[in-house]
Amino acid sequence: MLRQSSRSRAVLTGAAVLTLAASLAACGSSGGGKGDSAKAAGTPSASGSSAVPGDPAAATGTPAPAGTAPAAGGKVQTPTGQPALTKVRDTAAGPIMMTKLAGPKSGVTGQVWVWLPPEYNDPKYAKTGFPVLTLYAGGQSNGYNTWTDNQLPIQEVDEELAKAGKAHPFIMIMPVQNFNGDENNALDCSDIPGQPKMATWMAQDIPDWVRANFRTLKGRDSWGIMGASTGGFCSAKLSLQYPDVYKAAVPIDGYFIPDSHLWKGHDAERMANNPDVLVTQGKADVKMLVTAGGANAYEKGVVKSWVAKAAPPVAIEYYEQPGGKHLTSDFKKMIPDTLQWLTKNLAGPAAD
Repeated sequence: MLRQSSRSRAVLTGAAVLTLAASLAACGSSGGGKGDSAKAAGTPSASGSSAVPGDPAAATGTPAPAGTAPAAGGKVQTPTGQPALTKVRDTAAGPIMMTKLAGPKSGVTGQVWVWLPPEYNDPKYAKTGFPVLTLYAGGQSNGYNTWTDNQLPIQEVDEELAKAGKAHPFIMIMPVQNFNGDENNALDCSDIPGQPKMATWMAQDIPDWVRANFRTLKGRDSWGIMGASTGGFCSAKLSLQYPDVYKAAVPIDGYFIPDSHLWKGHDAERMANNPDVLVTQGKADVKMLVTAGGANAYEKGVVKSWVAKAAPPVAIEYYEQPGGKHLTSDFKKMIPDTLQWLTKNLAGPAAD
């Protein structure tokens, strides 16, 4: 469930809001709310196999340094390194891999999971750059990420939709968000003074590493970010703070006020990392699909009031899931249409 202390304080002001007309596809599942499927995911155990570009023997290691060597005038961001990745789980759409990324700008070292669409290693796409979708988890995400769990099978859904021509084959990047299990002392995907610089790690080090190690596309037009619950907070905040990195974001059933106890004594910095303020500033040219569960009156109030505060050039579409609750099973139902929305709002695979 949503933490309802400071997170209940979102308020209404005017903004142009679009309504998503299509109802989201339903795929049945029973699941828990914030954090329960996350705990079920756990920390994947390495199998030692590598099925993607990288060092087949390396379990973690220090990834290749940031840096790219794109062809002048081309579309594709050509990688300059090979990532050290270990397979942690097989899916019907290919393996999920993991590394520990030591961020040179942030000084943070943390787990990052990666899924490459099957097209990435298809010889027909050897010179193609792919769009990137970063996924943030519900719950504390200390040593896990819910999007690597089969309760949220976004990789299989993406591959099915890609084969049908309804969604881009995305490179999916799934980082951890915290280094302890105490939600009162969450890092809030932020650079909290005296704490690990998570925002810098997430929005600078990780994108630099992805560009240096995988075939992506130049610029921000093919970069999206999505998350549910706590991940909804992170995706909203980071896209508003780093619009040069992300063009589109999908906060699913999120909240919008940082309330970690670690902000104590740092009110100015907390306000600078507050999505409830950032969305009003008219600085971020980003597109968002923002959702709320229709069965949760409190959640609807939090989300709708925040959406109404958005100042252009932020452009928000609001979707209210009929009968939706703050459950993993309901987040799962929204995967197909969130992927299709991201596809409509992000550039797809391209070759020079």
